[in-house]
Amino acid sequence: MLDQADVSRTAYYSLVRRESVLPGSVRAIADRLGINPSKILIDTGLREQRAQALLRIAKKVIHKNPGASFENVWHTLMLLEETPIERLRRSLLRGRALDLH
Repeated sequence: MLDQADVSRTAYYSLVRRESVLPGSVRAIADRLGINPSKILIDTGLREQRAQALLRIAKKVIHKNPGASFENVWHTLMLLEETPIERLRRSLLRGRALDLH
C-alpha cells in the first residue's frame, strides 16, 4: 500500500510516531474557534453544496414567512448545522472576547 501511495517507510513511521499529523496552525485555529479541526479540512466542494442546500431552505422559509428576516433564518440554519456543544463553545468564546472586566 505504501508503494502504491508513493510513501516511503521512513515517512510512514515518522507519521505513526507523531501525536497528530495535523499542522499546528490548523489545530490552533480550530481550538480558538472551538471546533473540531476536521471542520476546517472538509472538502470545499462539499461545503459549497451544503451552503447551496441551506440557501434553498432559507429561501423556502422566507417565501412561506415573508415578514421573516433572511439574515436571522440563515443564521439559525447555520447554527443548526453545529452540534450543541460546538454552539456553546462558540458562544463562550464570544462572551470571553466581549468581557469588559
